Amino acid sequence: QVQLVESGGGLVQPGGSLRLSCAASGSISSIWPMGWHRQAPGEQRDVVATIFRDNKKIYVDSVKGRFTISRDSAKNTIYLQMNSLKPEDTAIYYCYIYINNTFSWGQGTQVTVSS
Repeated sequence: QVQLVESGGGLVQPGGSLRLSCAASGSISSIWPMGWHRQAPGEQRDVVATIFRDNKKIYVDSVKGRFTISRDSAKNTIYLQMNSLKPEDTAIYYCYIYINNTFSWGQGTQVTVSS
């Protein structure tokens, strides 16, 4: 069973930056897609960014040009660099890994963008 632990959330003013980290337990092959979902209050959980084994990256339109996903395979860790944050980015951010058609998520980390 894979365990994912996120960190790096917090309170930031609009226009600010945060970097989220997600460390995976065990030896995780980089062939499996990993990424980030987020869920705002009263909303469904939606994908934010995904990184694939060939280092291909995809983003939801609302974060393109502002967020960057990356992977450090040696550390079994992925990151989400978030710049130019907006109040509408406020949500709980969940790291995920997709193995054999099954999602596994971490416990989530709160990101709040407010002045």
